[in-house]
Amino acid sequence: MQAATKKPRTEPDMMTLRLRVHRDNVEKIREYARIVESGDERTYTLGEVFPEYQGKEGRTALRAYRNRESLTQAELARMTGIPQHQISEMETGKRTIGKERARKLAQALNVSDFRFFL
Repeated sequence: MQAATKKPRTEPDMMTLRLRVHRDNVEKIREYARIVESGDERTYTLGEVFPEYQGKEGRTALRAYRNRESLTQAELARMTGIPQHQISEMETGKRTIGKERARKLAQALNVSDFRFFL
């Protein structure tokens, strides 16, 4: 007869997460986790959490949504009619993203509001 093994007590709604983050962001992530767990959650802007991206939200969003959809710049270019080199320039901040292009990008990337790219 097998002996019963002790299972660690777990709370059914709790999960353990392991994250790899840059050492400069460790305290920010810990603080955010404390806030979420305390129930005092609030919305943070990208600039508050990662000040190095302040003023770069549009191009960061473009790259992030493109990666979320698993698209290359060339594939996105074919879908939107925007030349690939211009998409690259938008992602690196060498070219601004105007309203019409933001609308095209939002539609191709399944983003509800084109203003994320502005």
